[in-house]
Amino acid sequence: MKTNRAATGKKLKVTMLKSTHGQLLMHRDNMRGLGLRRRHHSIEVVATPAVIGMLNQSAFMLKVEEV
Repeated sequence: MKTNRAATGKKLKVTMLKSTHGQLLMHRDNMRGLGLRRRHHSIEVVATPAVIGMLNQSAFMLKVEEV
């Protein structure tokens, strides 16, 4: 029986601190993929390896807190 990884993983609160204007396309795509739309917009995501990789790529634009 498979377990739902999203139900068991820890959650992270991610806030965009810097605008994507003038940033590389990769960083803009990461922000959009995470669901962040504008500065100071916050979301909660499950800490999966894919999400953690996206956060590491664009860490200079984000504030990450464990929930």
